[in-house]
Amino acid sequence: MDPSDSGGLDAVGTGEEPSPKPELSAAMRAKIERNRQRALMLRQARLASRPLSAVEGATSAKVSKTIDSGAGFFIEEEEGDVEEQRTRKVVHQPAPVIEPDYLVCDDCQKSFMDSYLSNSFNLCVCDNCRDNEEKHKLISRTEAKQHYMLKDCDLDMREPPLKFVLKKNPHNPRWGDMKLYLKLQVEKRCMEVWGSEEALEEARETREENREVQKQKRFNKKVKGCVHCINPKCVCVLFVRAAQGGEEQYVDQRHQRSPTSVRTRGGGGSRGGPLQENLHHLRT
Repeated sequence: MDPSDSGGLDAVGTGEEPSPKPELSAAMRAKIERNRQRALMLRQARLASRPLSAVEGATSAKVSKTIDSGAGFFIEEEEGDVEEQRTRKVVHQPAPVIEPDYLVCDDCQKSFMDSYLSNSFNLCVCDNCRDNEEKHKLISRTEAKQHYMLKDCDLDMREPPLKFVLKKNPHNPRWGDMKLYLKLQVEKRCMEVWGSEEALEEARETREENREVQKQKRFNKKVKGCVHCINPKCVCVLFVRAAQGGEEQYVDQRHQRSPTSVRTRGGGGSRGGPLQENLHHLRT
């Protein structure tokens, strides 16, 4: 007989009971329950990530499509193997929680998450310190080009390009949107282009001089065009005051001779009244 069997018989014969298992504490039972719940969640996630064909009891079958050929018969087309295989659902682990990088206001030195100026113009100024009237005023593109003597390339192509916001035109909403720039950034770009205030003032004076010259040229061209538009049947005449006697005489500029008609200042011999006296053209 096996000694172990004999020992067991002796224990039964003597009537001794086996020692009971020690009871688990509340903390141990809670830990076991948490581990069990975690295992269940992992199992559910693993089953959810598996394709439908891998589910127990699921079968896959080829599905054919019926296409109307337009010639009186149908075409059966089977889906390819690529379409039959379903892509696995990728479960991404959640990203770790990172404390956001707060911005520091240049004026009040306080931290803030976002603001209008930081989002629109990359300027670290909070909404509480924003000054819409003076420091952080917005100006139009036309004003930036005329007042600060900037070109399109200075605003759009010079690095870094100036940021702007679009706004409906207040004069007519049907017109194109206005581009509004931050005045502070436009002034900084102006100094980068011209270098100093003196150079900017010289450029403004040169522009005004060129503007006056062009204005005079346009006026002269307009006067010259008016002279050429005169009716050829009319002769342009000038009033020439005689050196003696106070007489005024019509002079024919085309032929450089005095016509027979002479008007004397204050004379009553002329006919036609004031209309004839104010006539500046004499018909040939």
